[in-house]
Amino acid sequence: MKQLWAPWRIAYIQQPEPQRGCLFCTVAREREDDRNHVVYRGERCFVMLNLYPYNSGHLMVAPYQHTGFFQDLDSEVGAEMFRTAQVAVRALTESMHPDGLNLGINQGKVAGAGIADHIHMHVVPRWNGDTNFMPVLAEVKVIPELLSATASKLRPLFQSLSRDR
Repeated sequence: MKQLWAPWRIAYIQQPEPQRGCLFCTVAREREDDRNHVVYRGERCFVMLNLYPYNSGHLMVAPYQHTGFFQDLDSEVGAEMFRTAQVAVRALTESMHPDGLNLGINQGKVAGAGIADHIHMHVVPRWNGDTNFMPVLAEVKVIPELLSATASKLRPLFQSLSRDR
């Protein structure tokens, strides 16, 4: 048996019951930014760290507008999402120095949307060699930084970079 120590998973395991309703609408309404790993709030969208990241710094840009369909987004909401994604790229580049980034929107479960009822954009920093022997041989992805540490680095950058646009 292979073992991986992942103490941050205990909170998920010990949840009394699965969360009801839309994750993004709940996070938008709660205003518990530290607990929810929200690093930025704009007028029409917000940015949070992914609890199940592909890499350290994996962000999601989510609109306050609840829709599962990209084509149904209000045009001003879509424009702010893209402007905010540009700020996210700048903040990740300045704080984490990735060699590249993946940006994308998955519409529908069949397209890979884990939360299909609320459209959102992924911004994932990538580094040369970030796919190494761990996922290839052990089917394990190592995320080397706590979400709270990543959020602490990104929050001030989002504030300063969003003012500069």
